[in-house]
Amino acid sequence: MEIGLQQSLTLTQQLVMTPQLQQAIKLLQLSRMELIDLVQQELEENPVLEEGVETEPTEAAEIEEGGDDASVKDNQVEEVKADEEGMNDIDWQTYLEGYNLGGTVASSYEDDEERPSYENLLTKKNTLVDHLMWQLTLTRLGETETRIATEIIGNIDEDGYLKASIEEIAAAAAVDAETVEETLQIVQEFDPPGVAGRNLQECLLLQVRQLGMEGSLVEDILRDHIAELETRKYQVIAKALGVHLDEILASAKIIASLDPRPGSPFGQEDVHYITPDIFVYKIGGEYVVVLNDEGLPNLRINSFYRSALSGASEVDEKAGEYIQEKMRGAVWLIKSIHQRQRTIYKVAKSIIKFQREFFDKGIEYLKPLVLRDVANDIDMHESTISRVTTNKYMQTPGGLFELKYFFNSGISTTGGESVASESVKSRIKEIIAGENPKKPYSDQKIVLLLKEHGIDIARRTVTKYREMLGVGSSTERKRLF
Repeated sequence: MEIGLQQSLTLTQQLVMTPQLQQAIKLLQLSRMELIDLVQQELEENPVLEEGVETEPTEAAEIEEGGDDASVKDNQVEEVKADEEGMNDIDWQTYLEGYNLGGTVASSYEDDEERPSYENLLTKKNTLVDHLMWQLTLTRLGETETRIATEIIGNIDEDGYLKASIEEIAAAAAVDAETVEETLQIVQEFDPPGVAGRNLQECLLLQVRQLGMEGSLVEDILRDHIAELETRKYQVIAKALGVHLDEILASAKIIASLDPRPGSPFGQEDVHYITPDIFVYKIGGEYVVVLNDEGLPNLRINSFYRSALSGASEVDEKAGEYIQEKMRGAVWLIKSIHQRQRTIYKVAKSIIKFQREFFDKGIEYLKPLVLRDVANDIDMHESTISRVTTNKYMQTPGGLFELKYFFNSGISTTGGESVASESVKSRIKEIIAGENPKKPYSDQKIVLLLKEHGIDIARRTVTKYREMLGVGSSTERKRLF
């Protein structure tokens, strides 16, 4: 067999992801705020792009008609220049005396709308560590104890629990474990009550002792019978301690009022408000979709660079290539944004078409819907629908919903129809809300109640939906007081 170089011609077909196509796909899955940030970045990096300014209709008409040059010149505003002679006539001493050097006072604001937001005046939120360190500075401790206390505070999580062992703190502070234990007791007396507890039991015991209830029945229950308390075996606790059941219930009520997360008030995060991408209004029995374009710059091509490419002004070869490249990117970005808005509009209209009963009557009438249904309806691919519904929100007459909320799997009913899984979750939530707290429904009982409403599902499905709703089991929901 002869070995050598040979040439062969092969015809293949493959999809090539151009940078422009990748950008268009990326724009689809961006949220509204992310899109605004991206557009602002493009405005800074691409000189061909500029933000269009909306003009009054009358002004725009005059510009299009091309009025007389004289009238245009008459309407032009001259540049304001400083008059040096006028500046010398100012009585600066009187001006400075009347100038408020102390800043703007509250009385200078005519109404609350002009008053600056208090959120803009706060520079830093007081954290749990800050609160504990402040108390440490007010406590008279030696240098070694202060170093140990600082190490302890640094290992307290946002819920107020100590996450490091005594041995680890002792090794970090280069001291013995006994000294760490003594210092830990001092830190555990700080505010909030229960802070620096190593587990839930110690956290609650610290709160009980700070309430002056040492040696009480409440302390005995927390110290010796917390496992039975968690499972609400009050009869077992009463028999073990030799007291009446009513006393156990009264003590359990006090324990329930304690805070299992003492550090949570200091760990609250700032509220993040969701701005909807789509508004749905009901007008004359029909639902109208309006896209939220507020805050999104109105992009256009800079007239100077447009005229440069048209040959109105002379540019060298390299500058022309640069402008051509930036022009292509700008035009493609504008087209991609318009295509994105049209796609979102089509998807929103299709969702309203499929979920009309939900918009009219509520969550109980939410229908099973998958991406393929909307994709076939508007003649697009499922992956496009998935990208469009990511991080997008719709403001409806019934509230604010994520677009993915309207897509649910179907569950068969006894009548042969299908009901959305979200509707089943809502029904389970209503059943649990209406139960007797002293005798909560078991999952099997919820199955029977759902079957009365025509929903036939397995007990394990009820358990799964209940856990997704964050609702405990019947034992955990039971309340005797």
